[in-house]
Amino acid sequence: MEKIETVLTKMLGINYPIIMAPMFLVSNSAMLIAAAKAGITGTVPALNYRTDADFRKAMDEIRAATDGPFGVNLIVNKSNIRLNEQLNTCVEYEVDFIITSLGSPQKVIEACKNIKTKVFCDVTEETYAKKVEQLGADAVIAVNSEAGGHAGKISFKDLIPLIKNSVNIPVISAGGVGNGEGLKEKLDLGACGISMGSPFIATEESGVSQEYKQAIINFGADDIVMTTKLSGSPCTIINTPYVQEIGTQQNWLESILNKHKKLKKYAKMLTFYKGMKSLEKAAFGATYKTLWCAGPSIEHVKTIEPIKNVVENIIKEYIEITS
Repeated sequence: MEKIETVLTKMLGINYPIIMAPMFLVSNSAMLIAAAKAGITGTVPALNYRTDADFRKAMDEIRAATDGPFGVNLIVNKSNIRLNEQLNTCVEYEVDFIITSLGSPQKVIEACKNIKTKVFCDVTEETYAKKVEQLGADAVIAVNSEAGGHAGKISFKDLIPLIKNSVNIPVISAGGVGNGEGLKEKLDLGACGISMGSPFIATEESGVSQEYKQAIINFGADDIVMTTKLSGSPCTIINTPYVQEIGTQQNWLESILNKHKKLKKYAKMLTFYKGMKSLEKAAFGATYKTLWCAGPSIEHVKTIEPIKNVVENIIKEYIEITS
């Protein structure tokens, strides 16, 4: 297929302006390798690896299997106590790009000044986009209201032009793309590419459970709801029967545990002492294994297939509607 040339494809040396978005507990080295071979690029959250040794092993696997670019997502706020270690490893490996989320990217940008690594920063509004541009970011990722996981509050139709007119660095759009038409919409509004995650969950290379993949196929855009049960921050998930049973808002115990992690062991002791299944469900039922993160773009997923096919289908449709 013919290449689609944009600022993003030139910056990263890829054929198509698509970043496989970093997905907590979903993204893996096999997915990044497949993405590179399909002519796009993928990212993985550093927090998907329990140890630095595991993180390094994954990057070695990717580098050994493909010459294509790949990126790493770093959480840059105080909650990530492993940030310095993860950043040092990224710098040592000179990963092609880093996506920063949930905090100031200043430390990351400064660390990457003298190496080839680009720094793209998640933003949800123009004020923060201006700040990261001033810090030296190479591009911003405009996270709109249709993104999976921690979504923004502004629709892509408003957010892309808003940020495009606020900064002089490239704007990448995140959220709401699952087909060629969605890609065209974002590029026509001025984005140089997209960051897309949810449609890649139900792929052969994805390591999530078969039940999770099937849910991506069975449910659609209207089944995506916000929950605060996972971390306290609003996060988009699939509204499964289990979610309908437990609700989407934190109860008193979950709220306490999210604010005071050290209390978790005492809550666990209480559930054993009381033998209260309802309390156990309240405190420990909602996890990333029982609540499945996804965005509205699952509407376009109809089958489990290789990442290569997902990319080809999107690009073919894009070329058809633009030629």
